[in-house]
Amino acid sequence: MKDEIIREVYQVLEDRRDHTIDSYTSRIMQDDDKKAEDKILEKIGEEAAEVIIASKNDENLVSESADLIFHTLLLLAYKGVDLDELFTEFERRRH
Repeated sequence: MKDEIIREVYQVLEDRRDHTIDSYTSRIMQDDDKKAEDKILEKIGEEAAEVIIASKNDENLVSESADLIFHTLLLLAYKGVDLDELFTEFERRRH
């Protein structure tokens, strides 16, 4: 199912956090704590700006939004947040 893709992506991010391989996500999470978090936060800032620009230009909004969501998931995985906490928060806000 399409809605399971978030869980699949998150599992890959957790695996790459826990098992170093030659990949962007694994390398960024293996830096020392402050440096890794700063890199991820910088990337989220860049992607947020790109979403704003894409929205204003009516170009690539979906692609840029996916990048922003991906990097937000990367931050959550890096910080050790259980994905179900995010879903629980969305559920809470739904009512």
